[in-house]
Amino acid sequence: MSKDLLRMKTKPNKPNGNGLSSSGWEMRPGGMLVQQRSSDSYQSSVTVPTIKIKVKYGSSYHEVKISSQATFGELKKMLAGQTGLHTEDQKIFYKEKERDSRNFLDVAGLKDGSKLVLIEDEISREKRFIESRRNAKMENASKEITSIRLDIDKLAKQVANVEMDIYGGKKVTETLLLSLIELLMTQLIKLDGITADGDLKLQRRMQVKRVQKYIETLDMLKIRNSALGNHNAKVQMHHKNGIFTGKMPKSMYYNQEQRKRVSFADQRNPGPVVVTTKWETF
Repeated sequence: MSKDLLRMKTKPNKPNGNGLSSSGWEMRPGGMLVQQRSSDSYQSSVTVPTIKIKVKYGSSYHEVKISSQATFGELKKMLAGQTGLHTEDQKIFYKEKERDSRNFLDVAGLKDGSKLVLIEDEISREKRFIESRRNAKMENASKEITSIRLDIDKLAKQVANVEMDIYGGKKVTETLLLSLIELLMTQLIKLDGITADGDLKLQRRMQVKRVQKYIETLDMLKIRNSALGNHNAKVQMHHKNGIFTGKMPKSMYYNQEQRKRVSFADQRNPGPVVVTTKWETF
């Protein structure tokens, strides 16, 4: 090694006006002395050499032109386009040693005409494949749960309408109630067939609870609906100031005190319905 080069290695590097050390050199890992790099205008004016290297992959050779100061990660990106091999599945060897993606080509000693070997990392490929399948399943599960939720929203509106009719004294056909229960059970089966984790699992559980609640509501409405009788459609009533008038059987009259004792909570949660009034047949 010349005396001038030794002097540059041992002499303290004092920054000059351009941000470079006074010598303009820096020590790289491995003990290699290279020209100091900088992002300032001075450094941008320095031409970085482009090298041409050969990469062997299987039985094929790929020629790549790349900056000598690029990283092996950048080289992998270029090779991905030529080989179709994902960057995460690439292993690059130079002088029989695998090179890390963060390492620089010039630091590793690459120069114009250098030869490298590229092989596929099968373990990494398998991990990516498994992760890709898992992500695809989660995406499908999310779409299915969203679709089912929208269907449940529609059924919920129908349940609310039926509930309003029955508690308003209007009898509905039992077929309608059974049909709604069947449709809700179908959604329950769909939810049971979805495999989900984390947040998606919580979303699925929420929809299951919704469906169960609506089915229970319809079961109670069936009991209440059966107690209404078919004769309500034949009764003509007029209501004015809380007093019913018109031709009605005496057994259908409720006085003011009786109406006060019927709470809204009792109407919403009737439990087993016991018919105490003998409805008169017209």
